[in-house]
Amino acid sequence: MAGQDISRAMRLGAMQQSQAKGVLALLLLILACLLIPALYLLHGDNRHPLEPIACIDDGGTSSCTVTNTYGSFPDRSTCRAANATYPRTEQELVAAVAAAAAAKRKVKVATRHSHSFPKLACPGGREGTIISTQWLNRTVRVDAEKRLVTVESGMILGDLIAVAAAAGLALPHSPYWNGLTIGGLLATGAHGSSLWGKGSAVHEYVVGIRIVTPAPANQGFAVVRELGADHPDLDAAKVSLGVLGVISQVTLALEPMFKRSVTFVTRDDSDLAEKVTVWGRLHEFGDMTWLPYQHKVVYREDDRVDMSTPGDGLNEFLGFRSYGKLGLFAARVVDEWLEEKGADVARCLMARLPTWKVQRQAYGFTNDGVSFTGYPVVGFQHRIQASGACIKSSEGGSLLSTCAWDPRVRGSVLYNSGFSVGLSKAPAFIADLQRLRDLNPRAFCGLEGKLGILMRYVRASSALLGKAEDSLDFDVVYYRSSADGALRKHADVVDEMEQMALRKYGAVPHWGKNRNFAFDGAIAKYPKAEEFLRVKVIYDPDRIFSSEWSDQVLGIEGSPSIVGKGCAIEGLCVCSDDSHCAPDKGYFCRPGKVYKEARVCMLDSDERRRSDIAGEL
Repeated sequence: MAGQDISRAMRLGAMQQSQAKGVLALLLLILACLLIPALYLLHGDNRHPLEPIACIDDGGTSSCTVTNTYGSFPDRSTCRAANATYPRTEQELVAAVAAAAAAKRKVKVATRHSHSFPKLACPGGREGTIISTQWLNRTVRVDAEKRLVTVESGMILGDLIAVAAAAGLALPHSPYWNGLTIGGLLATGAHGSSLWGKGSAVHEYVVGIRIVTPAPANQGFAVVRELGADHPDLDAAKVSLGVLGVISQVTLALEPMFKRSVTFVTRDDSDLAEKVTVWGRLHEFGDMTWLPYQHKVVYREDDRVDMSTPGDGLNEFLGFRSYGKLGLFAARVVDEWLEEKGADVARCLMARLPTWKVQRQAYGFTNDGVSFTGYPVVGFQHRIQASGACIKSSEGGSLLSTCAWDPRVRGSVLYNSGFSVGLSKAPAFIADLQRLRDLNPRAFCGLEGKLGILMRYVRASSALLGKAEDSLDFDVVYYRSSADGALRKHADVVDEMEQMALRKYGAVPHWGKNRNFAFDGAIAKYPKAEEFLRVKVIYDPDRIFSSEWSDQVLGIEGSPSIVGKGCAIEGLCVCSDDSHCAPDKGYFCRPGKVYKEARVCMLDSDERRRSDIAGEL
């Protein structure tokens, strides 16, 4: 009887604890609904995102550190360089490359809009040179008759779109974020969503590149190579990872300005596996956002319409707007509480807030640039295709508001994974994910709190390091701790999803996103990789533009995985031993739940107790 009383008391205590957590979660949700949106909208004097190049000697050009706009690389290391240079003309760019080549010094390119999560902008070691294209941001020429525009590589996408629009032209497709530089988005193969025409990748519309590469001493140590539409090396330079040289100018083939009509429709996800192969054929700019816990999919119906169709809609996506520092801080505090102390019920309640907010506000779309009055939103291509309001500000400001991910405020700290699954394999992959979801739907609430899983279409590419087949790209954003090695709730689910995509379904990782392990063996999935490496040897025989990271990713030397204690917690490796997880905290290396070949760090309280008992004995 005493044992039964104790057991009954324990169950009652657990029930009361669960109820208390539920009440706390509800109070937290009410507070968030009332307070955080208001704080978010406290706009102040805006300010540009973090400058990724910081130098302390010789007037700010020596003893430099390099990072990305998020303030941290996947391995959390500090990237250093001996010096930085800021050329303003192609001649100065040639001189900068020549100086580095003569000294056999490593070189990488970076700008204030460096959005590559991996270490593509890090030259490695302390003796490298950083070339900033910050001031190489001008329009070279616009030929409206031939529908061509030539710009310098440091121009950001938003400015290119505006230049084209002023001439009555439009870039047919682009990423959704307009803060990328032209050189940067080409280096990483950035894209929008489309299977129509040449597809959604910007590099498919490149018809000319001027690139500065190292050269022998008798040629002055650097030369400008001009690659026209028929040049055999253009397909290598269009997606280059920055290892061939520095792109100086880019010429793109545009189209006459056109209009689009956008409608978002939310439906049940029961037929998602069947829908993914047809949706991209039905709508030129169509995409999908999956909310697994809610069993919902937000379908984007997005097509061209006649220029006479009424409407002057504008896309200012809510996630790319500038938000108040207090709001960002409050949201991060809630995020950390949910991750570290909150129960699943609280996480899932809170996950509904962002999706409710963006759907209620039409994701930031307006019918006239001011207010949303209903779907469809009809507007000109340059006002619909991309957004990035948080960088449309002056250099000054008091940092009262900024981009949500700005590391100078205690705002969002996130992982961003992106991988493309061949379109023919996408239905089976979705079906596997649904099986994984059905085992524990609440495990997906962390993803829904970051607006779910975005799926975009990408056509097979002509670029040597572009997509080898028509693909469906999966874009996933999820919580990252500010502390190295900190555990994440249900991290095994995200890890299994990524390993399933990359290993079972042969997905390729986005060059500018992902954690280290995603790139392990990735180059073998590109049929034309050897051809790219042949061009690389010709353009940069002394490997001036190569780094430890690029050598690892391209399969030249070493592995991008960093294997050691706790490495799988940060995504630096796939665990093969319990020590790669956190056995002292109850996390052990275990097979996946659906994809059994996966190896993920999973909570196993019984195993931890056995380990503790063995240690005491």
